[in-house]
Amino acid sequence: MTAPPATAPFAGTSLRLAGLAARVMGWRPAEFWAATPAELACALAPPEGEIRPMSMADIETLLERERNG
Repeated sequence: MTAPPATAPFAGTSLRLAGLAARVMGWRPAEFWAATPAELACALAPPEGEIRPMSMADIETLLERERNG
């Protein structure tokens, strides 16, 4: 008995997504399978807004916070 054709695309797609989640986000298989499709889509979506490098002031603020624990 063979599986219906609809399961083959799901299997291949889920395997690729699991690999992507592992490489990009460090998810283990259990974390991937526990996530909802919406959570996976949110985690893989590009960030909203402008991405800018940290300024020296940002870095100094973080260092100060770390020193003060």
